[in-house]
Amino acid sequence: MSRKKKAEKKEAARRASTREFIGAKEITGYSLVTYGQGELVYFIVQPTNVAVLSAESIRARIYALMTVLKGVAEIEMLCLNSRESFEDNKEFLRSRMKKEENPAVRKLLEKDLNYLDRIQVQMATAREFLILIRLKEEKESEVFPYLARIEKSLKEQGFSVRRADKEDIKRLLAVYYEQNVTTEKFEDFDGERWIMPDD
Repeated sequence: MSRKKKAEKKEAARRASTREFIGAKEITGYSLVTYGQGELVYFIVQPTNVAVLSAESIRARIYALMTVLKGVAEIEMLCLNSRESFEDNKEFLRSRMKKEENPAVRKLLEKDLNYLDRIQVQMATAREFLILIRLKEEKESEVFPYLARIEKSLKEQGFSVRRADKEDIKRLLAVYYEQNVTTEKFEDFDGERWIMPDD
């Protein structure tokens, strides 16, 4: 590849927007439209605490999921953290503790590490289970009946499920890409909250 082509490619990559970088073209009221992976529709499944279920109940849940998967071959499943992960922070604190010579500072670092451990234990079950459907060439008039049929099938098998809306999708992306779960409302573009309509 010539220097000129490399320079052009580098400049194009530099100018690419964040949406282009992550492959997200648009967030609609019910889906994430991507550049190469089709249109993605998410169903949020309320998790079941299997620790309190009997072995028979767990088998019934597995059978129900198998029934759904047999009926809708296009289903993909995701499991995401719905809370921050502190693993990088904890690893940093551990490495600092090994290098730190001052006992008082080492003790403070240990307290920070213990604090992060306690927070993580409290959020250990913070998982979000998603069913993903990729819309590829469905006609617009067929999309909503198709999605309604999938949602109905999941509910008939005893799953507590709802289709993710625009705000849900923005939250999922924020948690996935930046581990941000503390923001109440996610902006459609950076700096949106600072725009004053009457200025």
